[in-house]
Amino acid sequence: MIMYKLLIADDEPLVQVGIKSMLPWDSMQIKIIGIASNGQAACEIIEKDMPDIIITDIKMPIMSGLELAKYCNEHYAKPPAFIILTSYEDFSLAREALSCHVHDYLVKLELTPELLKTSIEKLLAELSANAAKEASDDATDSIYYYQEKFYIQLLNNLFESREQFFLQSQKLNISFTEHGYLTCYCEIVNRNLGQMTDEQQINLYHSSFQMAKELLFQYQKSHVIMLDLYHLAIVFCFEKEEKLEDIIHSLTDITKKINDTLYKYYRSTLSCGFGTYVTDPLAISESYQYSRDAFSRTTPDKQILFFDTDVPSDTVLNSFNFSLFKDTLSIAFEEYDSAILKKTFDDIVSLFKANPSHYLQAIDFASNILYLAISLLPNGETKIASIFADSPDNYLMIYKMNNMEQILGWLSYFQTSLCEYLDEKKKETRKPIVGQAKRYIKNHMDSKLSLQEVAAALCISPNYLSQLFKKYNETGFNDYVTQCKIEEAKRYLNSGEYCIYEIAEKLGFESSFYFSKVFKKVEGVSPSDFQKNKLP
Repeated sequence: MIMYKLLIADDEPLVQVGIKSMLPWDSMQIKIIGIASNGQAACEIIEKDMPDIIITDIKMPIMSGLELAKYCNEHYAKPPAFIILTSYEDFSLAREALSCHVHDYLVKLELTPELLKTSIEKLLAELSANAAKEASDDATDSIYYYQEKFYIQLLNNLFESREQFFLQSQKLNISFTEHGYLTCYCEIVNRNLGQMTDEQQINLYHSSFQMAKELLFQYQKSHVIMLDLYHLAIVFCFEKEEKLEDIIHSLTDITKKINDTLYKYYRSTLSCGFGTYVTDPLAISESYQYSRDAFSRTTPDKQILFFDTDVPSDTVLNSFNFSLFKDTLSIAFEEYDSAILKKTFDDIVSLFKANPSHYLQAIDFASNILYLAISLLPNGETKIASIFADSPDNYLMIYKMNNMEQILGWLSYFQTSLCEYLDEKKKETRKPIVGQAKRYIKNHMDSKLSLQEVAAALCISPNYLSQLFKKYNETGFNDYVTQCKIEEAKRYLNSGEYCIYEIAEKLGFESSFYFSKVFKKVEGVSPSDFQKNKLP
């Protein structure tokens, strides 16, 4: 049960006592957390324990009730709701108080329990409705966050298997029923940044992003992912088969319209690289890599490039392919293996030292490593942000680097910090992961519980989970799942409340025949014989 906190502020002791005793506060789910004789004393209580409701006299010494309401509105993102007590001659002040999050104002001389109760009940209804809306908004924000994380994984080809991909997409209510997809990598460009403060630049980029996103939804079904302050990725979805030349013509037209509108309002434009058209959703990562390649070739005079028509056909053979390093980096992050991470970083650094002119590809590699770490490490974004906490632009500083030497320095620092973190995590988390897996298994006994499903739920690779089970458990993963299901089956059989086919269904077995076969293999008797022997 929610208890709302009430603070009473009035300089008259009789009024304080009167309000305190006027209503059965506890039964109304209200707890009085303090009584203050002026606004300053009320502020001291507020700083220690934020109330939900303040009943205050509009006039008090040192700090009035009106000044208290203004103070709370100026200093707190979510100020308390005020009920102002006033006299007849204070009406002009009361009108001013209405702009300060004041719910109601009541005339002292006319105050009765019924009048106060009516005001409080109306306020409680509003607080309850606001709390429900905030909870709904939080849930929506949470889903949006995980959907964005899902798309980051998809763009960077971070799913272990097709099964893991579809399992997560179903849980997040993301469908892939379209005929085809084409990915675009964009940068928001504005030539007037030199005249703006940092805050103005952030507002400009955010506004440009929001407008571009809204316009895109009007023109073509798509999902837009904000990668950082300046860059975004767009996954265009096509419901039916279309000719490539028609798709290119349509997307060119859409991009030009968006750029015209962005320039009109913000003097911004999008520089865009478009990848290849793919029909398999898991190939979206391939389209994304090609879009980044196309983007690297854009210029101020040619801001829209398509990989299929504007990039030389032999580019694929000469491109630096991050996917060659992705699997080993994924293993390093998931298994907290600093040795693998160091070797992979060393290989990447050696590659770019031997090719110092490939600055854009180095930026691309660094970005991919960033998103891989953010996606695969626990609380990845928070951890990566802490590594670059001393930098004004945090980890986004990579996008402001102008030469290969700077990028390699960034990679070296990132590698050292990550290796230290992985060594710490490896000591403390291997056993807990097995415990989390066991809890997941026991809480999901009604499903088939494959190694892939449990690993996906814990955001680790199936291979790593299997290794941990062998090392920290007496049995392997499959044997442990079977053991748990049979123990649960025995409990159902002992209760005598369920038929064998019902138990098989409850425990996620594909048939009662298969359940009986597994049960007999483990227990040495069939489920029916077990039940007969146990029941009186």
